[in-house]
Amino acid sequence: MAKRGKRYLEAAKAVESGKLYSPAEAIELVKKMATAKFDETVEVAMKLGVDPRHADQQVRGTVVLPHGTGKSVRVLVFAKGEHAKEAEAAGADIVGAEELVEKVANGFLDFDIAVATPDMMGMVGRLGRILGPRGLMPNPKAGTVTFEVGRAVQELKAGKIEFRVDRAAGIHVAIGKVSFTSEALLANFKALMDAIIRARPAAARGQYLRRVAISSTMGPGVRLDPQLVVEAVAERED
Repeated sequence: MAKRGKRYLEAAKAVESGKLYSPAEAIELVKKMATAKFDETVEVAMKLGVDPRHADQQVRGTVVLPHGTGKSVRVLVFAKGEHAKEAEAAGADIVGAEELVEKVANGFLDFDIAVATPDMMGMVGRLGRILGPRGLMPNPKAGTVTFEVGRAVQELKAGKIEFRVDRAAGIHVAIGKVSFTSEALLANFKALMDAIIRARPAAARGQYLRRVAISSTMGPGVRLDPQLVVEAVAERED
């Protein structure tokens, strides 16, 4: 078992053992317990009632967080011609075609997200062994393979994130920084959970949200009541 520091153990005393919190309560508590000397990231971790081994029970999608993630995102775009100009105008950090594919193949990885136009995927596909393991490979399901590169870049810069269930039926996503207001974090949380609930596979049976917790980078997790999460999302839609 990992050894916890004094700061973590002291903060953990604020979490009531066995209690399942509402989203608003959990966010307030997480902000209170974040005592690191840097602006900690607020993260959501959950366990879903799906079996990822089956293709019809995959959970994957994207969502634009209304208040962003608090992180500056470097966007690389594989495009040429007018699409390259569109990407640059939208604020892409790095834009190129064949020469950029070659640069990445030679080890350049100074970016956070890659976007590509469909006509570039023949060349970009060769980078699968480099980009795939790092989660950087453009993918149509994530909206990062598109001719609408301007829109894609703007959404990514504005806080668009991707979520995807892992082999253990878990999802782990950052929703902002502890410096955000509680209202901003709650709005981001509701947007994320709304997207995940909407992405529920038809083949999923039983309780979909099994466990949900919120934590900061260095702080203890706060368990949420799944039913209160569903109710909070429903309030967002009203």
